[in-house]
Amino acid sequence: MTERTLHGRNALGRGGLEIVIAHGRIASLTRIDDPAGDAPWIGPGLVDLQVNGHLDGDANAATPSPEHITAMAQSLAASGVTRFLPTVITASADDMRARIRAIADAVRTSPSAARSVAGIHVEGPSLSEQDGPRGVHPLDHIRPPAIAELQSWLDAAPGLLRVVTLSPHHPGSVDATRFLVAHGVRVSIGHTHATDAEIAAAVDAGATLSTHLGNGAHAVLPRHPNYLWTQLAEPRLTAGVIADGHHLPDSTLATMIAAKRDHGIFLVSDAVATPAALREGGVSTVGGGVHLADDGALRHSSTGFLAGSVQTLDVGVATVARLTGSLATALRLASSAPASVLGDGTHWTVGARADVVLFDWAPGDSRIVPRSVFVAGEPLTDTTTGVLAAGGIR
Repeated sequence: MTERTLHGRNALGRGGLEIVIAHGRIASLTRIDDPAGDAPWIGPGLVDLQVNGHLDGDANAATPSPEHITAMAQSLAASGVTRFLPTVITASADDMRARIRAIADAVRTSPSAARSVAGIHVEGPSLSEQDGPRGVHPLDHIRPPAIAELQSWLDAAPGLLRVVTLSPHHPGSVDATRFLVAHGVRVSIGHTHATDAEIAAAVDAGATLSTHLGNGAHAVLPRHPNYLWTQLAEPRLTAGVIADGHHLPDSTLATMIAAKRDHGIFLVSDAVATPAALREGGVSTVGGGVHLADDGALRHSSTGFLAGSVQTLDVGVATVARLTGSLATALRLASSAPASVLGDGTHWTVGARADVVLFDWAPGDSRIVPRSVFVAGEPLTDTTTGVLAAGGIR
């Protein structure tokens, strides 16, 4: 593998940064003077722990295939996402297993998927059956957790199941949580109407995450207590949040960031596939009857409930940078914070995987714009445009 030297403005601190990549790893990381001219920002690749699909790639396609996952890996990388968890949502047991197997097949056969897919997130089917908390997950397939089904997921994708979202109100959720944790899987509380006691029992059993906190909830809640306050206050729960400008108002997002601080919160996109048919007025495979609204949000045609996002973490980083006034804080919430959840080793230091993004951004921008992306040291090649512009490479 060719050794490469990258340089740019340090997105996580002051001045400039020079990075040497060799053998897919960061060989050196050196602070330098702030580069002159139009040098890009340089920072770690983005890590997204909840991605249902992106553009034409769909982890929940009616006909699952490894090609969908490879397409997701390639298109997400163009937005700066170098590692992600394809997310399988509620469906029949057979359909969910088929989608899990397709992800495992992609990791086994596709180099780009193998580099980018950090595992699998299963969101459902043991979610709330109530309108609001259920979101657009199909009611017909909501069911309590069953150890046999959880084992079938582990068998379908050995070593790849990383996160399972469930609602603790179901009988058997504590046993399911203990089973998953014992097999190295993170349990996340989401799409729930659980009581304080039920949430506490799940956390005591080993649940450590909250899935897109503030969403997948009733339109109207008791002032207090309620399941959002309970999760926000629980120090053992690290919260994923969607910062796409639609799922959470600025004030809510800012409050969650302040309450959870850097160590207890991370950004997710909850992105879904947006094939041309959807962009031209059709419906999404996620939730059925879902359309792209005029405001850029993906909503259920009859209820208006949000159904995932069409924005990715490049938008989330810019949103949080605007709210906090800190690009470094925003980038950490989309890189080192979710990487810490995965716990796959060192991050953004000498010896770590060389996931690097060189990008343009200025205060007020709606997204960061990658110039160059390296996934485990490999430069992103887009099949349409070729290698992304090589700003900051020498």
